[in-house]
Amino acid sequence: MGKLDGKVALITGAGSGIGRATAILFAREGARVSVVDCVMETAEKTVAEIRKNKGEAIAIKADVSKAAEVEMMVRKTVDTFGRLDILHNNAGVGRLGLVADLTEEDWDAVQDTNLKSAFLASRLAIPIMIRQGGGVILNTSSANGIGAVPTFSPYSASKAGMILLCKSIAAEYAKQNIRANAICPGMTVTGMMPAEMFNFLDVDFIPQGRPGRPEEIANAALFLVSDDASYVNGTCLLVDGGWSCQTVVPPKQPAA
Repeated sequence: MGKLDGKVALITGAGSGIGRATAILFAREGARVSVVDCVMETAEKTVAEIRKNKGEAIAIKADVSKAAEVEMMVRKTVDTFGRLDILHNNAGVGRLGLVADLTEEDWDAVQDTNLKSAFLASRLAIPIMIRQGGGVILNTSSANGIGAVPTFSPYSASKAGMILLCKSIAAEYAKQNIRANAICPGMTVTGMMPAEMFNFLDVDFIPQGRPGRPEEIANAALFLVSDDASYVNGTCLLVDGGWSCQTVVPPKQPAA
């Protein structure tokens, strides 16, 4: 018996990185999964991996910043599987720059893909979940949504918004048996931050001394969407190797 037997999960940004690892794990735990990505080829690769392991999944290409495409992915999920139990708003992008150097387009691109998409999908999923008797919404926020990092302002603002969005949903819909939480990864090896990059970055500021793996974030996501977290609602779970527990980032020690 898997932790998600009988459940249907829709995961955005599931063609790579954290989303891919989460989709594969959810399927292994018994969920039928809608794998959504802006690149169909990567979504299909995730689906192929799930099916190789005897899981059930479909690939959907969607730009989650556009309301019509978000509506399409939710409708296709329900048309295919008959229900929607778990919405995992995971897709995200970033634009780097100091506040005074950023353009309006930089700001809007990040807010639309990260934060607006979570709102668009959630407002469609909530009525479906209410009719079913409940469900779970999980937003992939970030440790950068809790503490500021220079040049990350659009990303950090969007991720902070995702935390407060899930808290608002939890407060508004808990009596309809809908839980909403946020997961907040720290530095993680993904397509945007490949393993090779960490050869040139100082990770001494992470107490555990290394970046996270997508599978580690997926394990935490599984907990939050499963019945193991049945009384966890409106919270944000940090999965960052201890980075955010520090009030001051320790300086790099000089070589001996």
